Amino acid sequence: MMRSDDELTPARLIPKIDRLWALSAEKIDSIEQTSPPGSPSPVFTVDGRYTARGWTEWTQGFQYGSALLQYDATGEHRFLDVGRDQTVAVMASHVSHIGVHDHGFNNVSTYGNLWRLMNEGRIPEDQGERHFYELALKLTGAVQAARWRETADGTGYIYSFNGPQSLFVDTIRSCRALSLSHLLGHVLMGERDERISLLGRLVEHAINTARWNVFYGEGRDGYDIPGRTAHESIFNVNDGSYRCPSTQQGYSPFSTWTRGLAWAMLGFPEQLEFLATLPDEAFAPYGGRVGVETPLLRGAIATCDFYLAHTPVDGVPYWDTGAPGLTRLGDYLEHPADPYNPHEPVDSSAAAIGAQGLLRLGRYLTSIGRNAEGRRYWQAGLTVCDTLFDEPYLSTDSRHQGLILHSVYHRPNGWDHVPAGQGVPNGESSMWGDYHARELALYVQRVARAEPYYTFFGPNAVAVPSISAPAAALVAR
Repeated sequence: MMRSDDELTPARLIPKIDRLWALSAEKIDSIEQTSPPGSPSPVFTVDGRYTARGWTEWTQGFQYGSALLQYDATGEHRFLDVGRDQTVAVMASHVSHIGVHDHGFNNVSTYGNLWRLMNEGRIPEDQGERHFYELALKLTGAVQAARWRETADGTGYIYSFNGPQSLFVDTIRSCRALSLSHLLGHVLMGERDERISLLGRLVEHAINTARWNVFYGEGRDGYDIPGRTAHESIFNVNDGSYRCPSTQQGYSPFSTWTRGLAWAMLGFPEQLEFLATLPDEAFAPYGGRVGVETPLLRGAIATCDFYLAHTPVDGVPYWDTGAPGLTRLGDYLEHPADPYNPHEPVDSSAAAIGAQGLLRLGRYLTSIGRNAEGRRYWQAGLTVCDTLFDEPYLSTDSRHQGLILHSVYHRPNGWDHVPAGQGVPNGESSMWGDYHARELALYVQRVARAEPYYTFFGPNAVAVPSISAPAAALVAR
């Protein structure tokens, strides 16, 4: 299980973060040369070069969003130019894409980052430019929210590209699109001019994700381990009843695909931070603030605890907790992860995503007076950063376009590159892993330098007191 460094501080990570940004600049420049506008979206590397993989268009926003994060962290204007120019040139189709659940990935990473930077005063105020970003953000949230399927209890969820029967755990992190659209005063217009609340759909989707994609040791099935996540929950589309867990990219419906776990680890506390900025009356139609925040906090704690218990000591997980080759690695949880082992790959992208979740949960718990718990998750998050921002995970070879090595995309489909002489995929990068490593580095850098706290919704909203004491007690361990 993970062993946290309790002495680690954000400031101690700054030398590694500075080195990361220097390497990141080289990677972004290289990708722009080999993946110009109009070419297929880069997804993952093969022999160190980014390649495309047609499935759904969910990584283009990470490509140009990475340039915006680079500018945010370093102030180098040429990266702002890349991110802004290419957002205008190629991202419009992603705003109106009705076939995916990935709007928060593509459009919050681009239009959303630009809007946030303007709100923070990092780029000049321009009313025309602002309105352009805000229109895109309003529309992307509504388009994502239209992918709606009701469950048997009358609530619902945003369904995945697999179809209306499919609730993906990933989508909780992509729901940032609904958050921003609601924050900007937008609604989804339905039949007969029905005004459908985007906050309502966000709340219902988040609660149903916590209910159906996260397990709590309550006997839902024979493998109900607290904090285990299902990549996909399947519903009967005729009556909305829950049927079973499933997976697309994990080993089994009854094991935990660790990148799916990481999406939940980050998605829940990030939404709790957002919901804390809304007034109490906003929650009245949904049973009040306590009824909304309690299941999200419960899901965040359960998934983060599972990660700590089922990840090797250095904080980088293997790709699935039930992967069959893990039995051949002996007591693998008591040693640092080995990306070059011959049996099962690690997934550094899960670590990059999950670390930010640990940090945000830690800070959130501290903000509501649960200091000891908050520190536990905070130090765990910093420990993952300490591992991830150094070799063998940080890519220091200028010929390699990836930033963070040893990422895995789709192990069951065999899409990941296995180097000659190796038994499993290793040494490669993914666009989502690299983006989230940059986002993680920016988050820690801002804390270390006492700069504005980084959130996807920026400084436009004033936080109100968060989860109430009674709600906090309900999820206290």
